[in-house]
Amino acid sequence: MKKLLIALVLLVGFASSAQTTSELQKHYEAFYTEMRLQGDMNGVINALTHLNVLSPSQARKDTLAYIYANDNQHLQALNTIGIEKQDSDSDLAVQVKAISLKALNQPKRALEQFESLFKRSPNAYLAYELADLKIQTGDGAGASKDIEYGLANAKDDQKYAFYERQQPYEVSLKAAFTHLKALAQFNLDKNIDTAIVTIDEALKIDPNFNLASLSKQALEARKNQPAEAEPKQ
Repeated sequence: MKKLLIALVLLVGFASSAQTTSELQKHYEAFYTEMRLQGDMNGVINALTHLNVLSPSQARKDTLAYIYANDNQHLQALNTIGIEKQDSDSDLAVQVKAISLKALNQPKRALEQFESLFKRSPNAYLAYELADLKIQTGDGAGASKDIEYGLANAKDDQKYAFYERQQPYEVSLKAAFTHLKALAQFNLDKNIDTAIVTIDEALKIDPNFNLASLSKQALEARKNQPAEAEPKQ
């Protein structure tokens, strides 16, 4: 009889706990929906975090990481889903890893993720990211291949955003690729004149391309530097 009583108490306890968990999950699901409607990202993050504790889900983790990344909380995004390249990752997870690693100045790791994305769904925007990262990591030949792909596949109405000024701006994606082409050319052969000609092509496509203008000024300044005097014997 005593054993039966203990079993009943435990059973009631488990049922109560399950009911409480279920009620909490419903509460945070409703809370998540409301926070999304209000555009409250902190509330959305709070709701998803609680839901992941109550009922762990990889899809929900990926969504939470995406929200972190979209809010420029890149370290938190990577802490949520990790940084390693995994074939089992969803497209959203790979995208978050790529963007966050790039934002945290980890070009080699970011490159791995962007390459994975490109294999899954090749497009001109991903080719631009690949070319940019390969220039940063010293792979000029690889960057040139991605630039060729981008110039061949970019549409006239596609834009790319730049942020080196206080006010972000957009330029033609083809102009952006042409600017990268100039940088890749200079990295490969150090020919300033050839690089400047190519930058002029980018500025012809989009005259308001501030970064291209800055690159041209830097190359012209380098070209006009007086040659170092030869050491005396």
